[in-house]
Amino acid sequence: MSHLSERPEKPVVGVSMPHESAVLHVTGTALYTDDLVYRTKDTLHAYPVQVMKTRGRITALRTEPALAVPGVVRVLTVADVPGVNDAGMKHDEPLFPDEVMFHGHAVAWVLGETLEAARLGAAAVEVELDELPSVITLKEAIAAESFHGARPVMVTGDIDAGFADSTHVFSGEFQFSDQEHFYLETHAALAYIDEAEQVFIQSSTQHPSETQEIVAHVLGLHSHEVTVQCLRMGGGFGGKEMQPHGFAAIAALGAKLTGRPVRVRLNRTQDLTMSGKRHGFHADWKIGFDADGRIQALDATLTADGGWSLDLSEPVCARALCHIDNTYWIPNARVAGRIAKTNKVSNTAFRGFGGPQGMLVIEDILGRVAPLLGLDPMELRKRNFYQPGLGQSTPYGQPVPQAERIAAVWQQVEDNGGIADRKREIAAFNAAHPHTKRALAITGIKFGISFNLTAFNQAGALVLIYKDGSVLINHGGTEMGQGLHTKMLQVAATTLGIPLHKVRLAPTRTDKVPNTSATAASSGADLNGGAVKNACEQLRARLLQVAASQLGSNASDVRIVDGVARTLGSDKELAWDDLVHTAYFQRVQLSASGYYRTEGLHWDAKSFRGSPFKYFSYGAAAAEVEVDGFTGGYRIRRVDIVHDVGDSLSPMIDIGQVEGGFVQGAGWLTLEDMRWDTSDGPNRGRLLTQAASTYKLPSFSEMPEEFNVTLMENATEEGAVYGSKAVGEPPLMLAFCVREALRQAAAAFGPAGVSVELAAPATPEAVYWAIEAAREKGVLGGSDDHALGGSEIRTDTSALSHA
Repeated sequence: MSHLSERPEKPVVGVSMPHESAVLHVTGTALYTDDLVYRTKDTLHAYPVQVMKTRGRITALRTEPALAVPGVVRVLTVADVPGVNDAGMKHDEPLFPDEVMFHGHAVAWVLGETLEAARLGAAAVEVELDELPSVITLKEAIAAESFHGARPVMVTGDIDAGFADSTHVFSGEFQFSDQEHFYLETHAALAYIDEAEQVFIQSSTQHPSETQEIVAHVLGLHSHEVTVQCLRMGGGFGGKEMQPHGFAAIAALGAKLTGRPVRVRLNRTQDLTMSGKRHGFHADWKIGFDADGRIQALDATLTADGGWSLDLSEPVCARALCHIDNTYWIPNARVAGRIAKTNKVSNTAFRGFGGPQGMLVIEDILGRVAPLLGLDPMELRKRNFYQPGLGQSTPYGQPVPQAERIAAVWQQVEDNGGIADRKREIAAFNAAHPHTKRALAITGIKFGISFNLTAFNQAGALVLIYKDGSVLINHGGTEMGQGLHTKMLQVAATTLGIPLHKVRLAPTRTDKVPNTSATAASSGADLNGGAVKNACEQLRARLLQVAASQLGSNASDVRIVDGVARTLGSDKELAWDDLVHTAYFQRVQLSASGYYRTEGLHWDAKSFRGSPFKYFSYGAAAAEVEVDGFTGGYRIRRVDIVHDVGDSLSPMIDIGQVEGGFVQGAGWLTLEDMRWDTSDGPNRGRLLTQAASTYKLPSFSEMPEEFNVTLMENATEEGAVYGSKAVGEPPLMLAFCVREALRQAAAAFGPAGVSVELAAPATPEAVYWAIEAAREKGVLGGSDDHALGGSEIRTDTSALSHA
């Protein structure tokens, strides 16, 4: 076993324990960015001047009326920027734009003594616009050829030969929705200037180092003149990876110009109308199978809705291409990616980061064609799994290690869930209930862990031991409720060999650990855990030398367990506190800077080839649903999940992540229906679902009635911190099984062998129209069997928008 993966005697990792801030969360005493305003004197409040038109050049911006509003202190405009007027890493996101690019675009910010004064001041600002034509939908963008950014193409094998060898060929298109992050805490920042003109910003950000970098270039400063701290976030889900930078820059600019602290905190409507979403996608595809239902060739084009600027759309699109294979070997493939430029908010990272979009395409294809091939969808999926020992690689050229886990987690779900017996029970139920149908579906996942951009796969940590034996750790990861800090405490305690109560964690700050990567790509525990472990190992090595001198032995024979240093084969011991005290008086350094970089990665973005991922996370889930034939309403009766997290660092945290990710995925696929005004009227481009009253989120009522989550056992991941695997993003994609079960339940209202197209999200309305389509095929007295025999069908699931 590798040094990084090996666990010592009596480790603290692997022990189930609650989130380190759980008590603070449930008692309301946990502090978030905006809570700090009430501890800060003379704070000014910033409010955006939003233009409620979708696109147009600004011909006049009059701020004088705002300055006449009582309590208004200043209006921030482009003339106030001392550095670079841009809030993005691609330099295509002006902080103060001269052209409105989406409905609700902020063109100026008002600072007021109170939030109400700032609001009234913003309403008084006069903006004149020369309106321009806008592009709202993906189909409009494709028709207009409105694209931006890179257009990668992933090729493997020979698709022409693959299709020539195919017995069955199908083609179609599929468009599916974006998704709102809807974190509990909206975007927030608080900035002030100290006596040395240093800028200090409290920000709700997943990427403090990049927030620091953006603020510095807006203010015309160096990074060492700007410090960013993140206490914790009330949810992030990727929405706070890139999007917080501009809001922090507004707060910092206001503070720099007024000499007073400035607070930015979006209300829910502002957050919904100003910040990016998960990318909606359009897929155009053609797929070939042999006579046994094995994939021979895939030709597809994936178009991501990037919104008005690039943000992270290029890596999101790249990861979608990298995950279109999911758990299936595709010997011949050509998959192209492109990013549509639309006049909507700039879409951004969201849990899964393009992976869910790519994987949904292949899962939708298999769900649709299984009846046409005369195969049970479960059987079709299993026939196409990656197989161990056959030298199979992904379409971008990376071998698939531990491929046997794909079938292993699937089989465990079948066994745990009693799938065979339940399928028979469902068949009997459906035969007896003409107006209510049940269905059960299983889907699996293979999700790559690491940033596609190799340089991001590094992390740092700073660990301090004080004279009394207490330990303080600093690392570059941020806490958004996912339990990263809890895991880092466990890693530190395990590596040092001390009880957990001896260790405390400091808030994430750029002046403690520099140049950090975003807490994203499910890599937070891998990267920061490796860095914390490295720092603690340096300290432990120094302390073992001290212990050896006190115990009269060799350092290699000393072990520190449960806060006591002992020599192997001896009853002599030295308490941790005494050991640290002795080390101090021997002038042994009691602080260490740790570092970790993920080895073995390489990626060529131009050729779209390489091994961008350290390993793959595997999982499988089964969902049973019941659907009402009159309304399309449904309930999730039972879910069974088996998920691979390696050797869990913190099982209670990981199970919570699996549950939460699954429910969020089910929300995206079944409930969360974002709507935009696509008319040619005065509100064209307006987000129609601007609140929880119009945008339906999953709640307790959408939870499965029976929810079983099992972590795969004996699953050590060599080369990862204490043998663990990432858990943040992969579980979201387990929710594919819910949509596939709904598809099968809708098909059960029609004749055997009917292929059902289902919109995404599969809302009750969408399910109802799928049921009606299945029934219609029954009335017409035919199934889709005519599509067999190598013929080609063309269908469009985006047409399921009858509602």
